[in-house]
Amino acid sequence: MAFWADARSRAAFEYFGDVISFDTTYNTNRYNLVCGSFVGVNHHGQSTLLGCSLMKNEEIESFKWLFQCWLRCMGGNAPKGFLTDQCASIKRALEACIPTTIHRWCIWHIMKKIPSKLNGYKGYADIEQEMSQVVWNSHSKDSFDRNWNDFLLNFGLVDNKWLSGMRSTQRSESMHSFFNKFITRNSSLIQFVKQYDNCLGSREQAERESDAADFYTVIPCATKSSIEAQFQDVYTHQKFREVQAQFRGKANCITRLTNSALSYSVYESRGILCRHALSVLSFEQVSQVSPRYILERWSKKVKRRHTHIKSSHDEPLMEPRSKRFDQLVFRSQNICEFASESEELTVILHRTYDNVMAEMESLKAKRKGTSSLSHEDANLESVNELQSPPRIRTRGRPKNRLGSKLDKQITNATKKKKMNVLSEINLFDTASVVHSNSSQYQGHVMNYQFRVPTVGDNSLAV
Repeated sequence: MAFWADARSRAAFEYFGDVISFDTTYNTNRYNLVCGSFVGVNHHGQSTLLGCSLMKNEEIESFKWLFQCWLRCMGGNAPKGFLTDQCASIKRALEACIPTTIHRWCIWHIMKKIPSKLNGYKGYADIEQEMSQVVWNSHSKDSFDRNWNDFLLNFGLVDNKWLSGMRSTQRSESMHSFFNKFITRNSSLIQFVKQYDNCLGSREQAERESDAADFYTVIPCATKSSIEAQFQDVYTHQKFREVQAQFRGKANCITRLTNSALSYSVYESRGILCRHALSVLSFEQVSQVSPRYILERWSKKVKRRHTHIKSSHDEPLMEPRSKRFDQLVFRSQNICEFASESEELTVILHRTYDNVMAEMESLKAKRKGTSSLSHEDANLESVNELQSPPRIRTRGRPKNRLGSKLDKQITNATKKKKMNVLSEINLFDTASVVHSNSSQYQGHVMNYQFRVPTVGDNSLAV
């Protein structure tokens, strides 16, 4: 088994690790190893990778080892929510490793099982239609509970064990579609590692482009509302567009009562005020919304530490140097953030930095000219023979899903490009000889390493 996360992903978890989507139904390589991706959502609403793993099986102990490694890698901070598919092993592993986190099953995986679970009932077509109506058209928790109970009673399904136990890993599914641009089912492990790094670089570039657009451009307000201007000033372009959609929907709302309880389902799930709340605020002639409803989570003004971390594809590093670089960056983040709070602290840090630099340059000058192991010699002495792992049978990736708009765009855009990508990939033999510091093995470029755990080993595998 293997797990890795680069320094940038670890720093990004601080801001985007509130809700995690985890999925293992993606076929990534010719050996059918299980690929598990940890996916969050950044301030632009984009999917961002917060870790990845390759596992030989989907047993409880394997998932426990993975979640423990991932949690320790992220500083021991558990996410608030965890979205997965319907896998009993994942469920039990999460209960053991992250008991305080709210675990939810993916709604798409649940709906996919309707035929196999309910096909034997009389009036199955009506059951399927009514269940879909309840699931997709209930606008609040109370309305869903009420409609769900009515559904079970009307069709005599109260005693059905599957239904008695009842949002989504669509983020992971969409990320898997994105993986298709870089990885095929025939990819070797070496190819997977290299192409995964390219995938990280592509996601980072998308975030940087969105950050630049937020900084240099302005989306005009659709109305003269001062509340809309509040969100325009703070939120990223993508999130502000969602707010504008609610302002446009407000035109269809007629406010009659202002003292009735409002449903905040849109605010709770997407972090923005719904059109009904905006209509009431407009009716009451409120000019400024309370800061509690303007979430820092979607702000374009927050200086996020992960954006200052130079990623692995920006500057290729040797593997040992990569380890040291990651460790130094991880420890220096808190120091830099603390020192930036005042000019006095900044001066202290600058003075200390200059002294340390002088000491290191002096040491480097003394050692100059001494013999050292060259890069080429290191390659010759550090050859590891990587044997092909046995092929395994997994739960598999579903053939069809309730595709999002992003999925369809990615599929159409990559059909023509996939053959070109395949022609450029050098297929390795099933038994490969890997030079751990050579250009074939991109461990030094990626800033993360593989580690095979021994029995009883719970240490961090990064």
